[in-house]
Amino acid sequence: MSVFSERSGKILNAIVRDYILTAEPVSSKAIAAKYCLGLSPATIRNIMAELEDEGFLVQPHTSAGRVPTDMSFRFYIDSLSGLKEPPEGEKDILKRTCEEPVDNILMDTAKSLSMLTSCAGVMFIPGKDNFRIRHISFLPLDRTGIMMLLVSSLGHVTTRLIRTGFDCSGLDLERISNYLNSIAGGLTVRELRAKILMEMEKVKSLYDELLTDALKLGAMGLEQRPNEEDGLYVEGKVNIFEQPEFRDDFERMKKLFSAFEEKSLLVKILDKSMDESGIHIYLGSESAIKEFEGLSFVTAPYGRDGEVLGTIGVIGPVRMDYSKIIPLVDYTAGLLSKFF
Repeated sequence: MSVFSERSGKILNAIVRDYILTAEPVSSKAIAAKYCLGLSPATIRNIMAELEDEGFLVQPHTSAGRVPTDMSFRFYIDSLSGLKEPPEGEKDILKRTCEEPVDNILMDTAKSLSMLTSCAGVMFIPGKDNFRIRHISFLPLDRTGIMMLLVSSLGHVTTRLIRTGFDCSGLDLERISNYLNSIAGGLTVRELRAKILMEMEKVKSLYDELLTDALKLGAMGLEQRPNEEDGLYVEGKVNIFEQPEFRDDFERMKKLFSAFEEKSLLVKILDKSMDESGIHIYLGSESAIKEFEGLSFVTAPYGRDGEVLGTIGVIGPVRMDYSKIIPLVDYTAGLLSKFF
C-alpha cells in the first residue's frame, strides 16, 4: 500500500464506522474530531472528495457530509480482523435456545439472533424435492424427533425434520435407511413418495415390522409440503423497517415487505451459503436481487460430520454492525452443528 492509499483506507473505515453508529452523513470535521488520524479536516475533506470520485462515497446534499456506498462496506468488511467473541451473556442466551425441544429451536434461534442484533434473524432448512436421490439416512434428535437427510446425485444434502408423534427411540434407523436406499436410488423425492405409497399397499397383508416402520418413516419424511420454502424461518422483520434508512421511506418499505413475502427470493440467497463453510456476507447490490438493495445478509451453514443441514444468519441494513454480528452468527452456527 502507498502512504496515500493507506490513509485513504483508514479514513474510509472511520467513515463507515461512524455511519454505522449514526446513520447520518459523515463530515470531515467529525472524522478529525472522533478518530486519531493525525490529519486536518481540510486534508480529510480532500481525500473524501477523491473517494467520492472513485465511487466509495456519495454526497446526498451539497452542504451535507458523505455517505458510504456498498463498495465502502465491502472494503470495510474485508478489512475486519481479530473480531472478539460474543459476550458471555449473549452466548448464554443462544445456548439456552439450543437446549429447547427441536421444534422450538428452529424459530427461537432466529428470534434470539434478531433480539441480540436488532435486525432480522433467519434460519433455513432446505426442503426442495426436485432432485434425484443418491442416499438416505436418519439422525435421532429426541424421543419423538428424527432428522431425515437426503443426499442428491450431485452430493447436495437436504433435510427434513420428522416429528413422529410417538416414541421412536427403539427404531432401527440404520436398517430402515438401508431398506429405503434399496428402493430410492435414482428417484426424485416425488417419485419415491409415490413408490412408498404403492409399497405400503403391498405390505398391508404382511406382518413385517421393519418394513412397516421403514415405509411409515419414509412417508412422513417425504410428505407433500405446501411449498418448498417451509423450512425458512424469519423473525424480527420489524427491526429492519424501524431502521432510519427505511422508516421514513414508505415506497422502499413496501418493496422490502413484498420481497420478504416472496420467500423464494430469500432462498436464492440462503442457498448460496450452503455451498461452502464459514461466514458468508452478501450486500444487497451484490445479490443480483434488486428487491434487497439496501440490505445485507450475514449467514453461515451448520451441520454434522461434514454434512451441511441448513443455514443460520442475520438480515439487516447494509449499515449493520458487522464486528458484532459476524461473531454472533459464527458462534450460533457452531452451536447448531454441535446440537444436530
